[in-house]
Amino acid sequence: MRISVSSDMDEPVARALLAELRDRGHEVRAHGALSLGDDPQWAVCSEAAAREVADGSADQAVVCCWTGTGASIAANKVPGVRAALCADAYTADGARRWNDANVLALSLRLTSVPLLTEILDAWFAGAPSDDPEDRRNVAHLDRAGS
Repeated sequence: MRISVSSDMDEPVARALLAELRDRGHEVRAHGALSLGDDPQWAVCSEAAAREVADGSADQAVVCCWTGTGASIAANKVPGVRAALCADAYTADGARRWNDANVLALSLRLTSVPLLTEILDAWFAGAPSDDPEDRRNVAHLDRAGS
């Protein structure tokens, strides 16, 4: 899978995220503080990662900032993106299942490396629900964002 990753800070958990994704066999493209010469502002690098999902050059993205909130807001401004701020595995699973989230937002402050692994396990194991109500909700979001 092609995954776009952004972070506004070069923190150990952000580096662990890159390594973990590559170890899982994903093709990773880094943005912000994780890519020399990129603009590290959370609004800019999160948008860049999200745009790659929207234009199809990435299958999913993971966006990071200190709280994860700004990164998720910036990503959600991009039409076609459904970013979810996840602080635990249960939320990551639900975001994929019920919301068909295509961008994972993480807090650099709250996410430890063991927690990161749990969140990624749940995120990648999750699949969008086939429940008609869930599909209608996601379709509504897609229409509202265009």
